[in-house]
Amino acid sequence: MLEHIKDLIHTLPEKPGVYRHYDKNGRLLYVGKAKNLKKRVSSYFTKTHDSFRLRLMVKQITDIQFTVVKDERSALLLEKNLIQNEKPKYNIQFRDDKTYPSIAIKKEAFPRVFFTRKKVNDGSEYFGPYTSIIYARKAFETITKLFPLRTCSLALTKDNIAKKKFKVCLEYHIDNCRGPCEAYQSEQEYNDNIDQIRNILLGKSDVALNYLKEKQTRFIENLEFEKAHEYEKRIETLIHYGEKNTVVDQSIKHVDAYHILSVPEKCFITYIKIRNGAIVSTYNFELKNKLDEQDEELLQYLIENHRNDRAPEENAPEIVVPIEVELEDVKITIPKTGDKRKILDLAFRNLISQKQHYFDIKEKQAKKESGVERILNQMQKDLRLTELPKHIECFDNSNIQGTNPVASMVVFKDTKPAKKEYRHYNIKTVVGPDDFASMEEVVYRRYARLIAEDKPLPNLVIVDGGKGQLSSAVKSLKKLNLIGKIPIIGIAKRLEEIYYPGDSFPLYINKKSESLKVIQHLRNEAHRFAITFHRNQRSKNFITSELDNIKSIGKKSKELILTEFGSVEKIKRASFEELALFVGQAKAQQILDYFKS
Repeated sequence: MLEHIKDLIHTLPEKPGVYRHYDKNGRLLYVGKAKNLKKRVSSYFTKTHDSFRLRLMVKQITDIQFTVVKDERSALLLEKNLIQNEKPKYNIQFRDDKTYPSIAIKKEAFPRVFFTRKKVNDGSEYFGPYTSIIYARKAFETITKLFPLRTCSLALTKDNIAKKKFKVCLEYHIDNCRGPCEAYQSEQEYNDNIDQIRNILLGKSDVALNYLKEKQTRFIENLEFEKAHEYEKRIETLIHYGEKNTVVDQSIKHVDAYHILSVPEKCFITYIKIRNGAIVSTYNFELKNKLDEQDEELLQYLIENHRNDRAPEENAPEIVVPIEVELEDVKITIPKTGDKRKILDLAFRNLISQKQHYFDIKEKQAKKESGVERILNQMQKDLRLTELPKHIECFDNSNIQGTNPVASMVVFKDTKPAKKEYRHYNIKTVVGPDDFASMEEVVYRRYARLIAEDKPLPNLVIVDGGKGQLSSAVKSLKKLNLIGKIPIIGIAKRLEEIYYPGDSFPLYINKKSESLKVIQHLRNEAHRFAITFHRNQRSKNFITSELDNIKSIGKKSKELILTEFGSVEKIKRASFEELALFVGQAKAQQILDYFKS
């Protein structure tokens, strides 16, 4: 242990707080909270640690900083914020699926209730998240059926309503809203409905049921039988909703259950929310375990963060867990038998599925990676390379009919096209159709630029052509002192021969080989890319050289006539009347005169 760390530990306060470990470069390694800073920090340097990662982290610690806070809750909040903002190397990575929806009650006059996947810190209430979209929609449909609410975003302040700024919409006329915008529904009645929606979302369906029954009784006493019948249907809806969600004993009123399952470097945790004998929400978490923490530590970490993230009224007074955790202000139950044990068994079955899903994904990724790795290994063997050809570049020329010579370069990474890295080349230094000189130019330009920009060189260069094109490319590599640093081959089209620099005899790869298929794909892609570019250049140049020579024909006229006739050849064959129809008689005559001259 470093001397200044010893001195620091001796002076640490025996109070709650947050500590931070740093390495010699000032990089943050770990953030932790403690009831007693002195005891917790000193334990890193006085105990023998079973975890290799923990021993590795301790060896890297060269500095420690700390912050004293008033209580454990404050320490938890500060720890969480520091981890989220600083992302220390060795801290647990907390993953939850933020795509899961919640049901929100908006903080506003006549609050709206709606689905959302994003929480906004504006005082609104959020219930969930729901891992099952089917269950979430069922819950939402039930509450909106029981208590019709507005869906508009109007500012329904008392002044605006009093001034009659708004009119009821279609939602009112189809009985989906009670018309608070025109004061057809009082704010008190509306907020009473919101209270009951809140009760249902919190799992207190019995409170909402009693409310509906009281309203029904009142209507019966007032001989308002139509309204009483309406409330009878609402009561049936709520009872049916409760029956559908009851999967545990009704005596279990207000319980949160957590279960954990660990695999190397990762653990899965399932949360089940039970209210009034019904499972009202389930949620799955993943933690990336970097220091081989015990299940007790991981589960405690998650429960603390999960409960802290929610409104206090959403947290149950009792937690059911399979192992011992240290939490304040909550009853901890570790059931061996009975209904609470059945809840944990249900959670565990969910964890098994979660774990299986995780390994299924890993297996698919491994198969995919192994396929690429297999092909690369085969290519290395077939082509006698010293390293895997993860990055391959292939060149091709195009100069159909001896005009507009161009070249292309395509890039494959891990046997797949990397199209963003494809490049076109206009031949600058070669006059006429000289494939060899053109190849020499583009290869030189490509790798001179990579060297100048200090970018990585490919593991393999392929030239589309035989010994001639290959020799030209090798000349450029020699100029750049790259011979021996980049392997290069040529592929001839006729028999798919593979040529090496200085070797008179080609290599023949098995026609069914995956190596040859990748090389062919590269060659065909380079050829396609070059041909497309060449055609575009030819077309552009031909149009430019012919029509732009007629001074009276402007850009718009040229576009108009080319659009109509399709090519310069067809313009040449057109009659005076056909041309005059689009560009006028004067320009039509000038075009005819130009092509006759």
